[in-house]
Amino acid sequence: MKYIYATFFSLFVLISLQSMAQDNVLVPENFYLHKGGTLVLHQISANQFLKQDELGFDPSKLEKFILRFGSGKNAYNVSPRSGDTVERMPLAKEGLNLIAITRKPVIDDVDRDDFLKILEDEGLTQFAEKAKNGSKDSFRERYTWSLKTLVEVDKHSANDFDKSIDQEYEITLKDNPYKGNYGDDIIALVTFRGTPIAGAGVFLYIKSLGGNVVVQKLATDKTGQIYFKLSREGIYMLRSLHMETSKDKSADFDTWLSSFTFAFNSNNDMPNTYKEFGFGNKH
Repeated sequence: MKYIYATFFSLFVLISLQSMAQDNVLVPENFYLHKGGTLVLHQISANQFLKQDELGFDPSKLEKFILRFGSGKNAYNVSPRSGDTVERMPLAKEGLNLIAITRKPVIDDVDRDDFLKILEDEGLTQFAEKAKNGSKDSFRERYTWSLKTLVEVDKHSANDFDKSIDQEYEITLKDNPYKGNYGDDIIALVTFRGTPIAGAGVFLYIKSLGGNVVVQKLATDKTGQIYFKLSREGIYMLRSLHMETSKDKSADFDTWLSSFTFAFNSNNDMPNTYKEFGFGNKH
């Protein structure tokens, strides 16, 4: 199999991408926990993996919130209280624990120039051309976020982290990053309604201690897969966007966005990630 890797860029060269769609991300305060410990989970908005705001876990805005450990049978729905800034979840099962959220669709009106810039930065040239040829001053976009994060509890046994959880637009890791070493290859699959998507753009962000970020731009192959290496210690985020022309009059475009966070450390032991990685001082 031929692996194609994009070039890493430092954060300062990403200034031209600042108008990209705002990301929704799950960030645990620690990706490495012990059995019976409590996972403290933040849901944030971010730009270029830099925190913009704390979103909280308002159940009225969430369509699905699950914790999976082991097989699909070992999963349960999480019910956060209204207005919670963070979610505190006791983790009773060893191995990899997958936490996933699907947010309810939101409709937003976006100024024409801002919308065109977002489309260009995302590489959605076909939609950019369509928008340019129209006469609209703004565009109505309906977007849905699917979020995942993967944490390790005592051991890096694989469980079923590599199986779909039926998110509409979904990133699924096929390799276990917690079992990896420097330079190891990781494969991820991108699907839309269960079907692999060829040519989907995926951004890989790596945030190191101190908060520095590097980014790698990837595209899925004909099987819907991307390939990247565990190149440095830190928090990793995969992020992808899929857009279609809306089939009803309530919006001009439908957009699905997916993010997936996990950590890589050669010693399987990291400091409090939420603070030391530049996300803030909330504990």
